[in-house]
Amino acid sequence: MSFLRRRPSLPAALKPALAPDERVVAWAAVDEDQAVVVTNHGLFLPGAEERLGWHEIHKAAWSGRELRITPAEVAEERDGYTVMVDGPVRAFLLLDPGEVPDQVRMRVSKSVAYTHHHPVQVSTNRPDKPFLVGGVRVVGRRVTGRDGLSWAVRYDSGTPVSHTTVVEVTETLVSAARESMTAPD
Repeated sequence: MSFLRRRPSLPAALKPALAPDERVVAWAAVDEDQAVVVTNHGLFLPGAEERLGWHEIHKAAWSGRELRITPAEVAEERDGYTVMVDGPVRAFLLLDPGEVPDQVRMRVSKSVAYTHHHPVQVSTNRPDKPFLVGGVRVVGRRVTGRDGLSWAVRYDSGTPVSHTTVVEVTETLVSAARESMTAPD
């Protein structure tokens, strides 16, 4: 007698179009016509046209019944990195989640190779008293099928993202992060 129960295969009607080297690793029905599908490349969500790559998911939360996904959206492309913002949260009730929550958590976490939050300061007319204007998180993420890291930043709310000094500081922080990831041990 086996205590392990094998989960049924994903029904063909719910299977998304997969890349040639892509495979389904977990899935959970949302209703009889839709499913959340986890692959080695990313996450297919009901109602979405395309898969979200693991590097494109900012947050994933599991309440025990509801899976909440916050995708990252591109706000601006800069030289060598992207400015990201939170996209609309997508929530799905999963009555039989199987391995979906664990696989999502593991794969999103695994995509993050570097993350560090920095305060961003702009000097006022008193150089001894810098004015703290906000903060920025610098993130280097692994992208399936691509060598190297994809670099992005996410500014704290209220940070003046277009201010010349903030842009210069951000460029310096991203450059330092890149160097730290390529420097020999």
